[in-house]
Amino acid sequence: MLEAMRVSQTSLPVIDIAGLSSPKLSDRQAVAARLRAACLHNGFFYISNHGIDEALVNDVFAEAAAFFALPAEVKAEVDKSRSKANRGYEPLQGQTLEPGAPPDLKEGYYIGPEHASDDARVLAGMFNHGANQWPASRPRFKLVMEAYLNVMLELSARMMRGIALSLDLPEDYFAGYCTDAMATVRLLHYPPQPAHGNPAQKGAGAHTDFGGLTLLRQDDIGGLQVWNQGTGGWIHADPVPGTYVVNLGDMIARWTNDSYRSTLHRVVNASGRERYSVPFFYTGNYAHKVECIPTCLSPGEQPKYPPITVEEHMRAMYRRTYK
Repeated sequence: MLEAMRVSQTSLPVIDIAGLSSPKLSDRQAVAARLRAACLHNGFFYISNHGIDEALVNDVFAEAAAFFALPAEVKAEVDKSRSKANRGYEPLQGQTLEPGAPPDLKEGYYIGPEHASDDARVLAGMFNHGANQWPASRPRFKLVMEAYLNVMLELSARMMRGIALSLDLPEDYFAGYCTDAMATVRLLHYPPQPAHGNPAQKGAGAHTDFGGLTLLRQDDIGGLQVWNQGTGGWIHADPVPGTYVVNLGDMIARWTNDSYRSTLHRVVNASGRERYSVPFFYTGNYAHKVECIPTCLSPGEQPKYPPITVEEHMRAMYRRTYK
C-alpha cells in the first residue's frame, strides 16, 4: 500500500527554534519543552527560524540537480565504490532500505567532513573517515557543499543542546558527542514512480535512520511519508517552505531507552516529476560511548541496550542495508 493521509500539525508540529539561540535559559527551555513533546510522540517535527541562509540552500539544490543531470559515465568517475569512506556517487537502485523490497528508486551523493590520508582516525581505519570525492565538471560543487556542511554542523549541535534540555540534562551533556562530529550531506534524486512499476518498489523503502539527528530539506514535490504511531497508518510530511523536517535516528532511541522515538518513514514519488531532497545526517563523534541516559529510566527500570560506541553502532547499521 502506497497511500498515505495528509499530515496535520498535531502529528508533525512546526517548532520555532529561535529561542535556542536566546541568552535567556527560560527561552531555551521553552523550545526544549516542545522538542520533548515531539520526540516522545513520534520523533518527527519541522523546525523554523533555524538561521540557515535560504540562498545557500538554493545553491545546494541547484548543484545537486546539475550533478544528477550529468551523463552516467561522468557520474561514475566519482562512484562511491572508489572511496574507502563511503563518499561520492551512489547509482540508481544502489541501496535497499526496506528488507525484502526491491532496491530503492533513487540515486545519491555522499559528502562528509574532510579527513586527510595522514589523519590519525584514517590511519586507524575508523569507519567512514577519509577524503571526499568531488566532480571535476562542477567547479562550484565543492565550495557550496562544504559551506553547507559547516553551517549544518553548527545547527545540529544547537539542536543537541535543546535535546539535552528536553531530557532534563545539563545543556552541555552531549558536548563530547558533538566534538569532532561526523555527519553526511546526502544529495538525493528520485525519478518519478513508474505508472505500472512494481508496487513494492519505492523511492526509499520504509526504514528508520541510523544515527542521531536527521535534518531534511525537501523541494516542493512532496513524497516523504511518516508512520503514524497512533493510528497505524502513513501520513504525508508535505514540504513547508523554509523549514527542515527533523527526525530522530536509532542511536537517540537507544540512548533514551526508546522513550524518544525513531520512526519508520519512506519516500513515494507519485508526482510524475523529478524529486530532489537533501538530508543531513548528524552522527556525532565516532569514539563517543552511547549508554542509557539516567533520566530516561524509571525507578527499578533497566537499560534495554548495552553501551556501544557510535562507530560500532554505525558499522552495524550499514551492514543492515548494504549487502
